[in-house]
Amino acid sequence: MKRLLIVAHSPSINTRALSEAVQRGAEHEDIESVTCIVKTPFDAGPTDIIDCDGIVLGTTENLGTMSGALKDFFDRSYYGVLEEKQGLPCALYIRAGHDGTGTRRAVESIVTGLRWRWVQDPLIFRGEWQEAFISQAEELGMTLAAGLDNGLF
Repeated sequence: MKRLLIVAHSPSINTRALSEAVQRGAEHEDIESVTCIVKTPFDAGPTDIIDCDGIVLGTTENLGTMSGALKDFFDRSYYGVLEEKQGLPCALYIRAGHDGTGTRRAVESIVTGLRWRWVQDPLIFRGEWQEAFISQAEELGMTLAAGLDNGLF
């Protein structure tokens, strides 16, 4: 069994809905050999990363950058996984009230340092809440889990 780790900062009803949608997509009935683990950035750490085969990161845009919770996760995990998890397939979604570019840049900088491998461009949910965000988040989870399931990542 492969393990997909979802580390999502979800401080609101809408951001929880996004995290749940990613999980729902990752646990699609056609995906047979992937286990999905969902944790908050405060509950996840280096051991979770070492034990996973792929990771989805979810964050809010806070003051033009990633949430403090996700930054804390990276602060606690970075050096503990740097040499062991190079090439880890990863994806990112951002719930941005504005444009999300500062948040994207900040996370991409850390992921580049970790030498993780993007499986798709970061997904940025910009502006006012839209119900379409849910299906896009679900597709993100399904894409990463299906890639792991089929040996593509």
